Amino acid sequence: MNTFTIGGATVSRIEEQYEANFDANKFFADWRPETVQQHRDWMVSDHYEPSKNMLKLSFHSWLIKVGGKTILIDGCVGNDKSRPARSMWDKLKTQYMARFLATGTTPEQVDLVMCTHLHNDHVGWNTKLVDGRWVPTFPNARYLWHRADYEKYKDADPVKDPNNRAAFEDSVRPVVEAGLADMVDGAHTVNEHLSLEPAPGHTPGTVSITLTAGGARAMFCGDILHHGIQVYQLEWNSFACVDGVNAAKSRRKVLEQCVGAGALLMPAHFGAPFVCHIDAKGGAFVPRWA
Repeated sequence: MNTFTIGGATVSRIEEQYEANFDANKFFADWRPETVQQHRDWMVSDHYEPSKNMLKLSFHSWLIKVGGKTILIDGCVGNDKSRPARSMWDKLKTQYMARFLATGTTPEQVDLVMCTHLHNDHVGWNTKLVDGRWVPTFPNARYLWHRADYEKYKDADPVKDPNNRAAFEDSVRPVVEAGLADMVDGAHTVNEHLSLEPAPGHTPGTVSITLTAGGARAMFCGDILHHGIQVYQLEWNSFACVDGVNAAKSRRKVLEQCVGAGALLMPAHFGAPFVCHIDAKGGAFVPRWA
């Protein structure tokens, strides 16, 4: 477990998986070996395994404690979820919950669950399987996400987009039916510490989440950036980005905001050390690993 201090807040990384898991050329259509060669020093082996040409992505949640509240950002894939279209996620049995409990927090103590978007690897732990039914994992929490993603994935084609449709049925719909969901349109302020801002492109309802505490800031970007190479290559979109033009625009905006505010970037999938500051260099950006 990794824990970071952001002013008066503590943020813990709850790991589900961290391994070489995606073919680089399939993940990024623009992947070029000569470009990657420039970044081998930091990419190998925490972010990339060259012998397999595989990206090494982490799948984790962020647990925030600030102002007397406990907030979870992004719920990974989840245990027991049927995902036959992605075998590495099918009916997982990971130690995620044990790692969550190791923070000294119980699911009942979570006040708010925030989803940067509603893809299947960000909502799975929203629910758990109890007596054959999917029920909210965090029964006392409100669950917050952007309405645009709800509208998109409630009608996702089960043949063309099986994982995200399945995730809607087992990890989103049960939360709504339990009366725990709060859907927002546009920018939204949760309290003096947390706010979200639309960042469409990866999905229609993708948001960035800003934490402010004690004069310090952090930004949770979900899949606006999947991998550190995108800090350098803003135009590189993943295979999962539904609107590449806006995804690149949102990526630039988030990095500009990190530079301007000195915010620590806290992505959902970066490899070790998992977070970084962003510096401007000419008209481009570079990561400064924490």
